[in-house]
Amino acid sequence: MATGKDRQKQLAREHHERQLQRRIEREQRTKRNAIIGSSVGVVVVVGGIVAAVTLLNGGDTKTQAAATPSASAPETSAPPSTGPKPYNAATGTCDYVKDTNGKVKSVGLPPTKATATPATKTMTFKTNQGDIVVELNNAKAPCTVNSLEFLAKKKYYDGSKCHRLGSDKFPMLQCGDPTAKADGKNKNDGTGTPGYVMAEENLTGATYKRGTMAMAKTQAPGTTGSQFFLVYGDLSLSPDYTPVGTITKGLDILDKVNKAGVMADMGDGTGAPKQTVEIKDVTISGKS
Repeated sequence: MATGKDRQKQLAREHHERQLQRRIEREQRTKRNAIIGSSVGVVVVVGGIVAAVTLLNGGDTKTQAAATPSASAPETSAPPSTGPKPYNAATGTCDYVKDTNGKVKSVGLPPTKATATPATKTMTFKTNQGDIVVELNNAKAPCTVNSLEFLAKKKYYDGSKCHRLGSDKFPMLQCGDPTAKADGKNKNDGTGTPGYVMAEENLTGATYKRGTMAMAKTQAPGTTGSQFFLVYGDLSLSPDYTPVGTITKGLDILDKVNKAGVMADMGDGTGAPKQTVEIKDVTISGKS
């Protein structure tokens, strides 16, 4: 029969184990929520991605975008001192703020005038693996769609490679850095930007389910740029990344790329995909 002291030791041990389990769960949640991002610095990105790059945000601290529950999002350097303002429906204008963090491929600033009509537009990525088509939610993310349309017309994405692949546990493919080599060796992958940032949109009730296209960012608000992630499973992320559209064609391509795995694990379960995805051309249709 156990003595009173034995019982106290047992209770103390169980209390310690519960505290330890709670701490592990807290750390996993924190890391998971930091997983998606774009970067401005060195890629280690949004899991071993904590280094300095633009998730959902890959690398040292880059832009956020995700992997396993232990994956962390990359962060860019300091955000602009004056953050971008959200869409002004009264004037139909967006606010794009110049930002020199990261490796900038500048094509200028998008026009500030934007309209929330039509409600949807169609974005087509022509890749070496086939077409990936996304229905963009222009009604709820007009500034983001306006930016994507501007970058597409400037051929910003042409020739770029998707640099970060997650896994079944962190199912997303991160793209949109025109400077990324996606060879599993370049720690600067994920730091590329268009030289401007904008406010996040469409965050109320945002979820990142299979088929979602969302914008990568750093952990700071108002740091959405050109990088985005395509979700081929269900991601448990905090509603901080602009869900800009829904994939209507090409999920089979993402599944195939996921099955091939990564070249080199960045330490968080993510890495450059073995099956290279190169964006050849981007078009957006649907007149305002």
